[in-house]
Amino acid sequence: MQQEEAEILALKALSYLAGIDEMMDRFAALSGIGTGDILERAQDPEMLAGVLDFFLFDEALLTEFCDAHEINPEHPAQARMALPGGDLPHWT
Repeated sequence: MQQEEAEILALKALSYLAGIDEMMDRFAALSGIGTGDILERAQDPEMLAGVLDFFLFDEALLTEFCDAHEINPEHPAQARMALPGGDLPHWT
């Protein structure tokens, strides 16, 4: 997956996340960034990588998102690899 495709998928994930107040607040708390700042940085590849990380660590959220958008559940992980830091080794 190319970075542009990865960013589009991550933007969809961020949009989905923004529609769930509880989860958006959780992401903001874990990232240490206010919700307004998260949305302002929506074009930042590093922010988008963080959004995908958040989804990848919550299987229920990931599954709901993929089902809602008819996305193959493997695509978010592939997209994450195309964004900054995605080439780091995975220890799981």
